[in-house]
Amino acid sequence: MGRIGLVLGGGGITGAAYELATLMAIEMATGWHPNDAEIMVGTSAGASVGAALRSDRPHLDVLVRSHESGQDVAARIRHIYGRRGSPQLGRWIRHGLVAGLRRPGLTFALGSPAPFDSNAIADWIRQQLDEAAERWPARPTAIVAYDVERRQRVAFGAIGAPTVSIAEAVAASSAIPVLFNPHVIDGRAYVDGGVASGTHADLVLGIAEPLDLIIVLPPMAQPRPRRGALPYESLFDRVGLAALRLELESIRGQWPDSEILVLHPPPGALAAMRANPMDAGAAVPSFVQTLDGMLGELAHPDVWALLERHLCNGACDGLGEAEIPA
Repeated sequence: MGRIGLVLGGGGITGAAYELATLMAIEMATGWHPNDAEIMVGTSAGASVGAALRSDRPHLDVLVRSHESGQDVAARIRHIYGRRGSPQLGRWIRHGLVAGLRRPGLTFALGSPAPFDSNAIADWIRQQLDEAAERWPARPTAIVAYDVERRQRVAFGAIGAPTVSIAEAVAASSAIPVLFNPHVIDGRAYVDGGVASGTHADLVLGIAEPLDLIIVLPPMAQPRPRRGALPYESLFDRVGLAALRLELESIRGQWPDSEILVLHPPPGALAAMRANPMDAGAAVPSFVQTLDGMLGELAHPDVWALLERHLCNGACDGLGEAEIPA
């Protein structure tokens, strides 16, 4: 078994469903559990998935409980919208509006008034993970947010970062500007780590020894145009893909012998995930479509060769035995 790094990108509720299904497909095919990763990097939706995996929750249980219907799952997920946001005009004027006028771009939205309170995200994580939500995982884990005032990413869990619970880190990493108020921790305001990059894959370099394989799951960095994509979907893909390419170049420059596997959502999943990635009702369809298509993606000779080399440890029989659960 090789030394594996896992990068879980941002992509909303449907992005989290794709990541969970992809990791389930990998485990079905190889027996490798993602919590065995030497390091895990999570941003936004990937932060919540990483937190659940580091608490050793089964993939399916993270998304759906045994007694739940698809509507029940959507209703439970919608609890992240359970608190109304409160205006934080002073912070927005100082760190978003004024800075955005000086230097137009995404910074304009940082700290802007939003309809929902990011504390509801932290509450939701506590409900899902129980006592595990109040501590940090034992294995190396980086949850990425963006510091509104300092204009830089913060990798909670890394050396020098503020000490927080996993619930607070996920809330900070998932506070999408305009949708959620910034998440305030010890007087500092944080927003979604996707403001800087959807993946932050280069953070795997924070561990001492090179990895054998780095698995990257980017919901919003499609190399091929989405069919019928709206303008913002194409924009997110272009920006996300450009950032990811730079990060992968950095990894290859420092660890030339490490192999990298990027698994994008299969076509059926892309259709289920669009056009609103924050649609809780699309979570189960996105999961099912990803699981249905991803086993075929893993069977591609180049992909399977990587998995067999690094995850199977000589114990894989191939994908013929992998079946989608009913």
